[in-house]
Amino acid sequence: MSTDTAESGQPHELKRVMGPRLLLLFIVGDILGAGVYAVTGEMAAGVGGIVWLPFLLAFIVATVTALSYLELVTKYPQAAGAALYAHKAFGVHFITFIVAFAVVCSGITSASTASATLAGFLTDGLQINGWIDGDVSEGTITAVAMGFMVLLAVINLRGVGESVKFNVVLTLVEISALLIVIGVGFYVIAQGDGDLSRITVFEDANDKGMFLAVTTATSIAFFSMVGFEDAVNMVEEVENPQKIFPRTMLTGLGIAVILYMLVAVSVVSVLTSDQIREINDNGDRALLSVVSIGAPDFPIDKVFPFLAVFAVANTALINMLMASRLIYGMARQDVLPRQLGAVLPGRRTPWAGILFTTLLALGLILYVRQDPDSDIVVNLATVTSLLLLCVFAVVNIACMVLRRKKHDHVKTVFRSPGPLPVVGALLCLFLAGPWVERDSIVYEIAGGLMVIGIVLWVITFAINKATGQGDSNFQDVDSLE
Repeated sequence: MSTDTAESGQPHELKRVMGPRLLLLFIVGDILGAGVYAVTGEMAAGVGGIVWLPFLLAFIVATVTALSYLELVTKYPQAAGAALYAHKAFGVHFITFIVAFAVVCSGITSASTASATLAGFLTDGLQINGWIDGDVSEGTITAVAMGFMVLLAVINLRGVGESVKFNVVLTLVEISALLIVIGVGFYVIAQGDGDLSRITVFEDANDKGMFLAVTTATSIAFFSMVGFEDAVNMVEEVENPQKIFPRTMLTGLGIAVILYMLVAVSVVSVLTSDQIREINDNGDRALLSVVSIGAPDFPIDKVFPFLAVFAVANTALINMLMASRLIYGMARQDVLPRQLGAVLPGRRTPWAGILFTTLLALGLILYVRQDPDSDIVVNLATVTSLLLLCVFAVVNIACMVLRRKKHDHVKTVFRSPGPLPVVGALLCLFLAGPWVERDSIVYEIAGGLMVIGIVLWVITFAINKATGQGDSNFQDVDSLE
């Protein structure tokens, strides 16, 4: 809710400008992005040729959760998403806060992952085109990633209006980049230089066993399937959402997983296991290697890195916009310190929220880089997946709770089949469990971020109690963003 609206007290409705086609492009564009560029090579190194399987399993978990989102968003067509559903289901303000702050943190870690991925593709593009000489140091890539986060903050401060038409352009760029990888892969296979039989080969590089290795890869792959839940924030701008939202969201998920699986097939068909391990050890990007190795006589590899940069940048910008606005919304409702709700005069952008989220992102990048053997992209992507798996578990549970609320007379337009929300909650909790064998730094980052949020909440509670200015409870969860 805008500041102007809040002050005037005049209710308003957003203009419903999105039909099924624009909504589909928005959902597909939101899902596609940093994920597939960032983690495909690491997953292939962990499970070998069956790297397509974790993408498929992540799609199944995401789809089951999406069905719960669809039941809730058609029942409560407001834009606050998971926090709203948790609030209506449990009515406990602290739970609502934890869910909202976890979503904030997932946006920050996702943007940090994207910035590190972007830095890698950008330096690769400069090298391939001969614009810089020699190998690029890890320190340089880190500096580029942090510089990009600062640039996002500057853009965010100037004010970025959401444009559906611009999102269409970005989505087409994202799809084009992935189609290049797929096209090169199947061209190599058609020429007889690729080995399609590798897609059935499981390779246990870390001696985990097939079940645990695939489970670990699926928890990483989940990072590439998230984004569909952001479409909930567009529900108030969709024409007849109860009718078109369910079909369109499920179609978008289906398109994304098909593209991902075809990309995975291309990677393992063009690159041998030894090449994939070498690529990961050298910090290179598997998708770029498919293009450069599979089509050495074509200049596609000189263009591809910059297409990837464009796609990944969009992911980072959307996530930082979301995170800063949520911080602003919580501060305006006295759930976080009021200072975090400060707005830049003239621009009317939430400068305090932008500064806070940017500093957290920069701190995350530096923290992960302290360990020279740590994979910044994989670890930050895994933190994002862990946070969102926990949020999605809460959403699935909230879906079941709200079904049983007899006093809730809101009409149910779409219903997730039978006990699927329970299945979704169990699957999300399983993938979030410690048996997945994540690096300890993942839990350190996730726990540290939540502790920061809780400390801020306690400080706000103490200040509000001492001054009598508020009660640290959400006044209007519906208008959180």
